[in-house]
Amino acid sequence: MKGTLRFLGRYIAKVKLPLALGVLTTLVSVGLTLYTPVLFGRAIDEMVGVGQVDFGVIATLSWQTAVMIAVNVLCQWVSGVCFNNLTFRITKDMRVDMMAKLMRLPLSYLDTHRQGETLGRITSDVETVADGLLMGFSQLVSGVATILATLVFMFVINWLIALAVVVLTPLSLFVARFIARRIHSGFARQAETRAKQTGYVNEMFTHQKTVGAYLGEARAAKEFEEINGEWEKVATKAVFYSSLTNPSTRLVNAIVYAAVAALGALSVTGTLSLAEGLTVGGMSIMLSYANQYTKPFNEISGVITELQNAFVCCDRVRELLDAAEETDEPNATRLVSPRGDIDVKDVSFAYDPHRPLIEHLDLRVKAGERVAIVGPTGCGKTTLINLLMRFYDVDKGEIDVDGKDIRTLTRPSLRYHYGMVLQETWIRHATVADNIAIGKPDATREEIEQAAKEVYADSFIRRLPQGYDTVIEDDGSLSVGQKQLLCIARVMLIKPPMLILDEATSSIDTRTEIKIQKAFGTLMQGKTSFVVAHRLQTVMDADVILVMKDGHVVETGTHDALMAQRGFYFTLFNSGLN
Repeated sequence: MKGTLRFLGRYIAKVKLPLALGVLTTLVSVGLTLYTPVLFGRAIDEMVGVGQVDFGVIATLSWQTAVMIAVNVLCQWVSGVCFNNLTFRITKDMRVDMMAKLMRLPLSYLDTHRQGETLGRITSDVETVADGLLMGFSQLVSGVATILATLVFMFVINWLIALAVVVLTPLSLFVARFIARRIHSGFARQAETRAKQTGYVNEMFTHQKTVGAYLGEARAAKEFEEINGEWEKVATKAVFYSSLTNPSTRLVNAIVYAAVAALGALSVTGTLSLAEGLTVGGMSIMLSYANQYTKPFNEISGVITELQNAFVCCDRVRELLDAAEETDEPNATRLVSPRGDIDVKDVSFAYDPHRPLIEHLDLRVKAGERVAIVGPTGCGKTTLINLLMRFYDVDKGEIDVDGKDIRTLTRPSLRYHYGMVLQETWIRHATVADNIAIGKPDATREEIEQAAKEVYADSFIRRLPQGYDTVIEDDGSLSVGQKQLLCIARVMLIKPPMLILDEATSSIDTRTEIKIQKAFGTLMQGKTSFVVAHRLQTVMDADVILVMKDGHVVETGTHDALMAQRGFYFTLFNSGLN
């Protein structure tokens, strides 16, 4: 809990002005609310007292009450605006920090956390935190202030009745604490199950086509029903305890009110000697204060319920923001104008320490060479690419660029000199021109169009409704092949010294692929290029072909040399797996 409060404190410290103004107007509102019964009490005593009623006094008390009510309403409005403002600013800052954090997280975090769960932390969890904070600021502040101020007023009017109220107060606190402890654990499990729900829905929605192709709709519905049933159980339990809050505190409040009424009646009639001197108006004030005093306990208990839920979600937000980032060594240097010599020296790596993947891999690539990486699924081709780009760091050994261990280089400078085209395309919700210029935002329209022409994307782009200014997104508006052409155009635009092409033409028709290969041939001139391929015919002209199997390079050479060896590459080429 302390860690969560310190975490929230960092954000609250940024909104001191609306917080201070909100608290100030809330305190003024509480003071005016509690002073109003005093005016009513005086009016009652004026009307039930002996002699003629002084209507001048009644009129004065009336307009004073009207003014205080008006000021009170204004203060409540100002405090509401302030607390809403600071709550939304806090949650806005949280989401900004979480988005920035996601951009700094290593690939290992994204690989080990479900996408839907992570999205749930940014959306629904932050929303729950906002709801809890809003109730906390608006009702908790006013509730605590009301309780303390009411006690002061009551002790001034009649110390014995006020003391009786204080004696009964721990009963309400005990009930609230008993329920709150059980609510926290219940909402924690509810948040975990809700994240599981979100992750499953996102997974099924994203891969709906695959689910339908394997007739998995009924199975998916059944699995979701089970997850939903689990959520129902934990949510019902959490709601059961939270539902006890209101009736329990109302019972305690009724006891307090009854005690004040009994002692007040005894005092007014003179039966209770220790509390003599209380007037009818004074008793009216005490009953009003008894109601004012007990009401915040009921509200605070509800606030505690919301805060427990908010703190659980806040912990999930904090867990994401506290995750280890992808950082460089303090003395890391920038990679500047590399030639492109790559040395992989006795590299070993595994995602799971108990399941080795790459072991003792050695590789030397000279600047400007075109290197093809081939092999069966799971042999480590994509993993090697991840290591070259430092999406993961090697467990043992080292990878050098121009003789420098890449772990001594800053990641941005290393990746800046690589151009990557993956089999999986990514299209932003932006114009075609902006999508091509992702790696070079300051590119001119002429440069963008030239890059598109070089990858034979210009013709289909010009057929779009607004050409290069057409707003597109990652949906069905473009074919997979067209999206891939745009991704290739991105690399063509920036012309980096080193290239990584991971099945870059897998979704393009044969005729266009021939043209793209020619474009790549031009692009790769003088550049160190790594081409991951399953279709071996596409890499027959590579300078070097690395044949990988079970995390090792088992064969190296040109296509003709490897075919002549009649080894593993020969088997792959003729097996139909390509």
